Parts: sequence; structure tokens; C-alpha cells
Amino acid sequence: MEINQLNIKKDMKVSELIGEFESSGVLGSGRVANSCNILANMINDEDMGVFLSMAGPMVPGGLRNIVSSMIKEGQIDLLITSGANITHDLLEAFGGRHYKDYKSSDEELSSAGIGRIGDVFTKSDDFETFEKEITKIFAEISSKNKVISIQNLLYEVGLLIDDENSILYNASKKNIPIFAPGLIDSMFGLQLWMFTQDNDFIVDAVKDMHYLSDIVFESEKVGGIFLGGGLPKHYALASNILKGGIDAAIQITMDRPESGSLSGAPLEEAKSWSKAKCESNLATVIGDATVMFPLILAGALDKIN
Repeated sequence: MEINQLNIKKDMKVSELIGEFESSGVLGSGRVANSCNILANMINDEDMGVFLSMAGPMVPGGLRNIVSSMIKEGQIDLLITSGANITHDLLEAFGGRHYKDYKSSDEELSSAGIGRIGDVFTKSDDFETFEKEITKIFAEISSKNKVISIQNLLYEVGLLIDDENSILYNASKKNIPIFAPGLIDSMFGLQLWMFTQDNDFIVDAVKDMHYLSDIVFESEKVGGIFLGGGLPKHYALASNILKGGIDAAIQITMDRPESGSLSGAPLEEAKSWSKAKCESNLATVIGDATVMFPLILAGALDKIN
């Protein structure tokens, strides 16, 4: 089969560009097209539970509204993410923002109370507001619950904020569970620890597995969307060992496989651990998820509509 050279024209739709990628079918463009098809099939399959795992600075990187929209539109059935993304979602819910275009050294940024995440910047004033607001929320939740799972804690937090663009807010409204197994390793976790120093409040991480395992067993099929790797990716994959692995998945990562890390491992490796079924439909895209995922999702939604 011959490779078709890519053709670009003015006013192309995203689906037309993806179609060009598909007809070429090689290197990165072929992987993007394959991921687009897999994602469209996952979203369109009423029998498939779609697990979205999100590591890295996806909220500071601009994916907050996209994930919120997927929750509102019923395109995912649960979210597994880092404590950092939870923190940055709440930072904006409490009136803070993420910024760009600061032309200063890191030493100068530190003196000005500005933190840097790659090309994204945050202000210490916004984190001070975050600390005050989340402590108030912890106080309200702990007055009714002395022991709570991470998932239920995040659900309760989402009920107590008012921001229609917030991931937590929309997940709570739509009853989409959010799991954050590494929650303590974040500013959210630090404030939670500080709160427990003076208050009788216990967060039970093991309790989440009871709920997550029920979701896995109740799902006829499971599809995965892995943005980045790390703990969220493994938590999603490992939970599906209980049923022999996921049925389909796409992964977008910047990491490489040579070190043996999970973040850089191709999804096919999961078959050897029964974290993905041997007949599962999988695709790995090497690239920045804040660039590649909006493109892949837009193409998938064009196919569905």
C-alpha cells in the first residue's frame, strides 16, 4: 500500500485534517489518526466506561474547560488525576488565574511571589486565597464526616464551590467520580494535613478501591484516555486487572520507554500484565497532551457528529 502525501487547504475542518493523517497513516500523523478513531469509538460505545487519567500540569496548561465539557457531555465516566490538577482547578474556582509572558529570571519571579510551571505562571496571592477557602471547606465537610474517602472528599468539595468551568464542580453535579490517589502530594494535600493537625478528620485512601472496583466490575467494557503517565495512569490500568484489563485506550505522553518507566511505556506493554486485554485496541501518541489531545478530541467529535 502506497503512502499518500498530506494535502492542506484553506478552511479545512479538523476532521478533514485527521482524514489526511489517516490516508498517510505513517509516523506521528498515523498515530494521531488512529487515536482519533479509537476515541470516537470509545465515546460512542454506550457499553464502554471511559476512564480519563490526567497527570502533569494539564489544568495550568489549558485543558480545564475541555475536561469540564467532557464531564458535562457525558463523554467520560470517571476521572483519575493528580493532586496538582485538583489544586489548580480550585485555584481558578476561588478566583485565581494562571498567567503567561513573564520575562523574568526565576530568582526575580521568586522575589515577586510568582511561581513558574514551564511557561505558565502563578501568583502567591492566589494560593493564599486558595488556602483560606479550602480550609473553610474542610471545616464544613469534617463537621459531618470524621472519616471520608478521597473520592467522596472531592465530591463534597465540588458541591461547595460555584464555578461552572470547574472540573470538580461539574463532576459533582453530574455524579462523575474523581479519584486522586496521590492527593497528599500537592498544595491541596498540604492544607489537608495542616487541617488535620487541629481537627479530627481522617481521609481513607483504601476506601476508594472498594468504589473503583465496583465501577470496573459493573462496566461491560472499559476504555482509557491517558494524558501523561505516572500514578494516575497506573491507578486506572491496575484497577482493571480485576477483569483482565482495559478493552481500548489512547495515550499521549512525552516520556520515552527506554528507562522502563510506566509513563513512557507503550500501552501494548500493559498486555503482559493483564492491564490491557490481548485483543484491546490501543494507540500511543508521543507529544504534548495540551496540543495533541484537543486536536484528537475535536477530530473524534467531528466523527461522532
